[in-house]
Amino acid sequence: MPPIDVIHFSDPCCPWAYSASPALAVLRWRYGDQLRWRHVMIGLTERAEQYEQRGYTPARQAKGYRNFRRRGMPFSTAVKSRMAATSRACRAVVVTRLQHPELELAAFRALQFGQFTGGRPMDDDDAIAAALARVDGLDPAQIVGMLDDPEVVEAYETDRAEARTAEGGPTEFQGRAANTDGKVRFTAPSIVFRQNGRSLEAGGFQPLEAYDVCIANLDVTLRRREEARTEDDLAELLASEPWGLTTREVAQVMAARLDPPDDAAAEEALIDLVAAGRAQRADLGNDALWKPAA
Repeated sequence: MPPIDVIHFSDPCCPWAYSASPALAVLRWRYGDQLRWRHVMIGLTERAEQYEQRGYTPARQAKGYRNFRRRGMPFSTAVKSRMAATSRACRAVVVTRLQHPELELAAFRALQFGQFTGGRPMDDDDAIAAALARVDGLDPAQIVGMLDDPEVVEAYETDRAEARTAEGGPTEFQGRAANTDGKVRFTAPSIVFRQNGRSLEAGGFQPLEAYDVCIANLDVTLRRREEARTEDDLAELLASEPWGLTTREVAQVMAARLDPPDDAAAEEALIDLVAAGRAQRADLGNDALWKPAA
């Protein structure tokens, strides 16, 4: 059977998409290259005023981020100087896709970390460049310098148009779609799984089991890796995600089926891995980012 195509509709500035990161880390670990990912940027807002008109303020945003901490990903409660649109961060992902497709996910994640732990408006080009500096192999100045190139804008608008095709589908039926600019769009994150003409949708924020059920109903011949259990497993996990994983992401990969993630156990195992010289740790928001040893 061919790989399952995974269309990931998302936006690096959406806290729900960021909070789904542990489940997506499990899918990458569990199925590896049997899933063929394609990331489509939604472009939630083009102008900061769109958030202001909905009543958002920097203080309200910071308090909201504090509440999202219960879902496990690291968040800073720094109060930003102003609200920001998401389009330029999305375009930074698109530039990376066009110039360095192998680094697209790394850039997407770096922009998420910038949005939720960096404390700066992520429509500011300097803030975007600072976030992308986390990604080895990227030239942040080059990426930022291309944000307004016609080819980039066209590719971004193609993403936006594709993301606004949820009308009449399962995502809208479940109440997981949105219409903020005249067209019914997928919310972040929404995932569509496709193989051999069959398509299954998991729209909006979903538990890991929803994604796993979709995959199981498409292809029962896939190799399915069990949870990470040993020090060698954790070292392999970090090596497969060189941009780094948060404690909750690792905890979710370590969790047995239907068990809740154990952040304390994951952190203890990761500390041992660092002590053994097999990993490195960096502060990130109210948590840490764990990477393979340099």
